[in-house]
Amino acid sequence: MARAATTSDAFNAIAEPQRRDILALLRAGERPVTDLAQELGMRMPQASKHLRVLREVGLVRVRGVGKQRLYGLDARGLRPVHEWAGGFEQFWTGSFDRLDAYVQDLKTQQEE
Repeated sequence: MARAATTSDAFNAIAEPQRRDILALLRAGERPVTDLAQELGMRMPQASKHLRVLREVGLVRVRGVGKQRLYGLDARGLRPVHEWAGGFEQFWTGSFDRLDAYVQDLKTQQEE
């Protein structure tokens, strides 16, 4: 089965590690493409391409300030990813609870 285009949804867009890095940088606030490219060690055209994909799926917004375009995180686009990943929270919580109970049992046995 062919993989969906990277612009089809947030899941495909964030499958690319460099796009995840861009999103992580944008958590701190808006930045121009030149800053993002420099921070990530990539050329501006490459950074612009990644930003276009992120913008098309609704993960990044852009606004003009004079001659500069500032890119910012639009976390609302991550809602489907958050909801999907949140489904595993119960699994991990249960696993950690069982691990904690096991450790407590070991401590009790050592004390006896």
